[in-house]
Amino acid sequence: MLGSTYGTLTTDSRRARVIACGEQPGPAVHGRAGSEDVDVSGRPLHADVVDLDRFFRPESVAVVGASDTEGRPNTGITRQLMAWAERVGARLYPVHPTRAAVFGLPCSASVADLPEQVDLAVLLIADPLPVIEQLADTKVKFAVAFASGFAETGEEGAAAQARLAAAVERSGLRLLGPNTNLNAFEEFRDDLEGPAIALITQSGHQGRPVFTLQELGIRLSHWAPTGNEADLETADFISYFAQRPEVGAIACYVEGLKDGRSFLLAADRAAREGVPVVAVKVGRTETGARTAASHTGKLTGADTVVDAAMRQFGVIRVDGLDELQDTAALLARGKPPTADGVVVYSISGGTGAHFSDLATAAGLTLPALSTAKQAELHQWIPEYLNVANPVDNGGHPVGDWRGPKIIDAILDDPSVGVLICPITGPFPPMSDKLARDLADAAERTDKLICVVWGSPVGTEAAYRQTLLGSSRVATFRTFGNCIGAVRAYLDHHRFTAAYRSPFEDAPRGPSPSFRKAQNLMRPGHQLSEHAAKQLLRAYGIRVPREQLVTSAAAAVRAASLVGYPVVMKASAPQLAHKSELGLVKVGLTSASQVRDAYRELTDIARYENIDLDGVLVCQMVERGVEMVVGVTHDDLFGPTVTVGLGGVLVEVLRDTAVRVPPFGEDQARALLDELRGRALLDGVRGAPPADIDALVEVVLRVQRMALELGSELAELDINPLMVLPRGQGAVALDALAVCR
Repeated sequence: MLGSTYGTLTTDSRRARVIACGEQPGPAVHGRAGSEDVDVSGRPLHADVVDLDRFFRPESVAVVGASDTEGRPNTGITRQLMAWAERVGARLYPVHPTRAAVFGLPCSASVADLPEQVDLAVLLIADPLPVIEQLADTKVKFAVAFASGFAETGEEGAAAQARLAAAVERSGLRLLGPNTNLNAFEEFRDDLEGPAIALITQSGHQGRPVFTLQELGIRLSHWAPTGNEADLETADFISYFAQRPEVGAIACYVEGLKDGRSFLLAADRAAREGVPVVAVKVGRTETGARTAASHTGKLTGADTVVDAAMRQFGVIRVDGLDELQDTAALLARGKPPTADGVVVYSISGGTGAHFSDLATAAGLTLPALSTAKQAELHQWIPEYLNVANPVDNGGHPVGDWRGPKIIDAILDDPSVGVLICPITGPFPPMSDKLARDLADAAERTDKLICVVWGSPVGTEAAYRQTLLGSSRVATFRTFGNCIGAVRAYLDHHRFTAAYRSPFEDAPRGPSPSFRKAQNLMRPGHQLSEHAAKQLLRAYGIRVPREQLVTSAAAAVRAASLVGYPVVMKASAPQLAHKSELGLVKVGLTSASQVRDAYRELTDIARYENIDLDGVLVCQMVERGVEMVVGVTHDDLFGPTVTVGLGGVLVEVLRDTAVRVPPFGEDQARALLDELRGRALLDGVRGAPPADIDALVEVVLRVQRMALELGSELAELDINPLMVLPRGQGAVALDALAVCR
């Protein structure tokens, strides 16, 4: 383990810390380094979980702008809220300045006239701002604003939303909206059992497919339509739902994240609780990002960073609403796997082969069943059929007593954690009995059984009654959704079993390097290569032997001290692309070459009007793998660390991977595994393996630099970082640093 730059905790100490500060965390402290609640950049390390019990199950509700005049929109909303209040056992109070009663209920003229302090105020008015200020005096806990015309409409609306958010913060209440809807007050089925899905959507209509899963027997517990998120945001609901005992999975439709850090803290809490979060996040394309911004008035963030951040904290990102519902449903109901092995079982050899190809290509493990297990299966399946995996029963055995025995025998194999049976179309009575045998087997086992019912009709009794009537069988309509959901299920449990919160180990105070580095920063300027390398040295990152000189004679003396061959480079602030201007000379082996190179570099600099601070005479390092390690600033998540193939390949192949600090050694290594050119580090075509440990150490040191200098360092680019053969380290041959 590499602990010199990041630090580690034992599993037991981590558990103790999670128990101590994870169950009922206090408000996040926004201060400088040194606090237990913030990292070295002053950002919170724990999610501030909002207690939303009184939002979803209030004892009293005020409806401001209530109406019973038929034909008016507020009348329908009032009627729905009255029905909801009755279901949850809440007292409802209409509020309207000109009505004595609404639907027979006494009506208050204003919120100041309410007969009691209410838990929730629903605002059916065009301008909620004046009422928010009134609600502050009555100590209302929560409010919902349906009104539109805020940040989603442009600059003027954004300014109005900012005024609303400021009023909410002053008031002490918590606000859902504006630009939200009635989804939180839908009627949920109470006759369904088992773990539930909690739903979060920024567009109410996009949550409809998940909500209708109840008609297929899948339980839903909550729906949070967050709208423009002037106050309460997606992260608040993730943190709250992750602690609810009835919630088995959280399904999200996200258009824009209000705050990247809050989202990561919420995802971290869900990962620690073992609650899967499945999300559709729009904005993968430029068009999608523009559309999302116009709809919610928030940043969508660079999608590569969003994708990496979600993966880093175990959020399962899917693209379609059908994938969202299928994956969330499986994760909510599936028990932890006993093994990663998947067996495909079918009544058709073609179906089994087709599905197995797709599953293997998607990364699922299809282990060959043991010789003894195959012999056991051949007691009931003809010898000429393949039973290694996929298992082809030929059809007839499912129609009699042999069917259940085959299924039980497969599930009894210790290498099998998941059994998938694709039924491409109804073929009664075989398909009917097969469905029944699978449903019965699911009741006898803790292992996951999935069925793909491929009939486009979907009215068959085997599907509607047998499969959907089972709370244990995961039923799908397409191969792709089944494979994606099973992969997410296995990945989630593998991830959470090994998960270690990076916030627990994140550095609380500045390192000794911090003060040295601060003295090197030049606000608003790009550092010279020489100054940028001094910054790297301050954080213990190795650079070549080199000297900065201002004369040809000094260059010759420096070359003899550095050792031939040498590299010579012009050094100046604001100088980014030296090679393109001819300001780099490599492979110099004599004093005469050094003198000539010095004159040529200074002549080019004068011609290009570059004010040099000198010429670098550097040790030449040749043997290794060229990588790039850098820091950039993302609008949502703050500093991010990027690693990729370096040199000219960084622009040609664009083979890079990203992480959002804080992260530990495991994530630094996972970062390398995401590169297409990862094999270069292991050694190819006779090249020795590279020093991966040294590369990981550099990544962690760069992360420390990003955390400590995040407000002062706009960009860092180490390219190339030469990773030498195993045991020899890594050397930063060039560096670019831009200060804020």
